[in-house]
Amino acid sequence: MLKKILLLAALLLPVCLVEAHESENGQLSIAHAWSMELPPNAPTVAAYFVIRNTGTQADRLISVDSPIAGAAQLHEHVNQDGLMKMQQVETVDVPAAGTLTFAPMAYHVMLLDLKDRSKLTTGQTFPLTLHFEKAGDLSVQVIVQKQAPDDAPPHNH
Repeated sequence: MLKKILLLAALLLPVCLVEAHESENGQLSIAHAWSMELPPNAPTVAAYFVIRNTGTQADRLISVDSPIAGAAQLHEHVNQDGLMKMQQVETVDVPAAGTLTFAPMAYHVMLLDLKDRSKLTTGQTFPLTLHFEKAGDLSVQVIVQKQAPDDAPPHNH
């Protein structure tokens, strides 16, 4: 009987991870939410994900928050005079019938003033809430990984 229970739990684990990895609210969906494991003294962490807009109207990501951080900021990388530079942005436009990828060296969320570092080790998850101008709030569980996922989509913005 114990073997059957363990087998069932092992079979259901991928389903649970998929559920924690995606979220949907009307025309918008968030998928592939992930973050890198932190060294013990790192002051910030970045979160990445893919926003899909299946609707006919554009939307705008206006802010993000997480209970594991005192502040969350939208950032992007830009090439300035031949050097890559990270800068904060106030909002991020999500095109109608389009996909927007938050990835290393592209748009990303910076979590500052970290409060709960126990959620930032490989295999753990933490909540992230995205606030959209039209679609409202959309929450997703971010999976912490040792390295970028092999199936991480290329960035585009």
